[in-house]
Amino acid sequence: MVRINDEERLKEYIRQYDIKSIFTADMTMHMELLFFKKNEYMAKEGEEISYLLFLTEGKAKVFTSLSNGKSLLLCFYQGFKVLGDLEAVDSVKAVTNVQAIADTYCVGIPYRAVRRYLLEDAKFLRYICTSLGGKLNRCSKNSSINLLYPLENRLASYIYTTGERVQKSETRKKDRSENTNHRKSGNSIEYNSSSKGNAESKEVLCFHENLTEIAELLGTSYRHLLRTLSELCDKGILKKEGSSYIVTDERTLMELSADLYK
Repeated sequence: MVRINDEERLKEYIRQYDIKSIFTADMTMHMELLFFKKNEYMAKEGEEISYLLFLTEGKAKVFTSLSNGKSLLLCFYQGFKVLGDLEAVDSVKAVTNVQAIADTYCVGIPYRAVRRYLLEDAKFLRYICTSLGGKLNRCSKNSSINLLYPLENRLASYIYTTGERVQKSETRKKDRSENTNHRKSGNSIEYNSSSKGNAESKEVLCFHENLTEIAELLGTSYRHLLRTLSELCDKGILKKEGSSYIVTDERTLMELSADLYK
C-alpha cells in the first residue's frame, strides 16, 4: 500500500462518488488516497487492518481460507465498494482476504478516526447496515453458485473478471507462402514477417495465472480445471499461447460468466 499525495485526484473521487454524503459531519480532513498494486493484499484474514476503504478505481477478489488449508473464492469487487465495514463496527481483525487483481485506488479513513467520530453517526451506520446486508445477500448467492453452477460458468466468470487487456499486433502477409516468425514482447505478442504486409493491432483479453491456485479458489481439481480450459479452447472461446490463454470469443465468454461472483 502506498499513500498518494494527490489532492486533486482525491477530491475528484470524493466528488464522483459523493462520499461526503455518507457521513453527517465532514470527514474530508481524515480521508487519504491509497494505492494498491496488482496482486497486493488489501486485507489478510486474521490480521489487523488500518483503514476503512472505499474502492474507487480498480478491482479485487475476495476469498476465505478454510480449515483444511485451502481457499475459496467469495466474490469480486469492482466499481464503488466499501471494505472493512464489519471490522470497523465490531473492532475485529479482517474476516476475509482481499487481493487487488488490478492496480487499485481507494479513499481510506483511518480506523482511529472511524471509531472516534463515526460509530455514533446514525447516517454512517445506516449506510454500513445497507452495505452489510448487500454482502450477506451476495455471500448467500455465491455459496449456491459454488454448489450448483458448472465449472465452465465459474471459470468463465473468473477469466472475464481477472483477465488483462493487452494489445496484440499482427502483420498480415501479402504472400501467404512465406514463413512467419513470432516473439513475445512484454504483454503483447508480435508477429514479424520478412515480407511486407499490413500491420494490425487490436485489444484482447489475456489470462495467465497460477492454475493450481485457481483450481483451489474455484473448489475443483487441477485435472478438471485443465479439462475445462481445453473444452473452452475446443469451442473457440480461448486460445492457448505458451502459458497464457487469449480470449478469442469474448461475447460467448461473457454469456457463460452470467455475472457470477458479483
